[in-house]
Amino acid sequence: GASFLFMRIAAPEFGAVALVELRVGIAAVFLVAVMLVRGGLKELSGLAAPMALLGATGSAFPFVLFAFATLSITAGTAAVGNATAPLFTAVVAYLWLGDRLTRLQAIGLAVGFAGIVVLLGDSVEFGGAGSAIAIGACLVAALSYGFAVNFTKKRLSGVSAMVNATGSQIAATVMLVPLAVLYWPDEAPSLRAWYCAIALGVVCTGIAYILYFRLIARIGPARAITVTYLVPVFGILWGLVFLKEPLTLGMFAACGAIFLGVAMTTGSFRRA
Repeated sequence: GASFLFMRIAAPEFGAVALVELRVGIAAVFLVAVMLVRGGLKELSGLAAPMALLGATGSAFPFVLFAFATLSITAGTAAVGNATAPLFTAVVAYLWLGDRLTRLQAIGLAVGFAGIVVLLGDSVEFGGAGSAIAIGACLVAALSYGFAVNFTKKRLSGVSAMVNATGSQIAATVMLVPLAVLYWPDEAPSLRAWYCAIALGVVCTGIAYILYFRLIARIGPARAITVTYLVPVFGILWGLVFLKEPLTLGMFAACGAIFLGVAMTTGSFRRA
């Protein structure tokens, strides 16, 4: 959840593309160093094509969209948008992998997307059309996450979490280099912005993705992506504590509806 705080601070100075290039580049260096110590770099051979797609849809594209969004909306609002990822994961699994939806899951999708409508309405009321565009960017990013999770399940289920994390970040770094050079900021960013970029790369991407891909391997993508329940909680908390971001009733209503929809869609509601 802290990634939205760091993006909110650093994106205005670096710009969305340059910040994300630093994020994935730092993460790639960190992960390669870990693999050199632990061994396993040779496992990346022969995986260039799937890693390129995973890096694009699971990191480069959604990271840029979220960084762009934080230029117009609060860290907490962006984190709530991130929480829709399980809804899009279920839709992609249904359309692409043929996973059947139960009646409860279908109702959950409807409830979750109703929460998205509330979030959009709240953003327009408090932030104008620019905020609505930023929310749209968050939703497209969440859809990209949903594709990446299902792609990992279908094509990379036998690949270790460390290889998936490292390969995807190397691929994301390579594909963003031309855009990062083109959009590199004219003025040197502050040390504060650099610290946020480093934290994004090492903590919020390198370490986080090792844990995330390991979770996918152990409990499956549908249950692993429910970690998004926690992201808005911390995204809102850090935004409130460090940036004094406002909280609105619309945000709470949207968050509640999205959480309920995700719980119903992923089976958490039924198990409870």
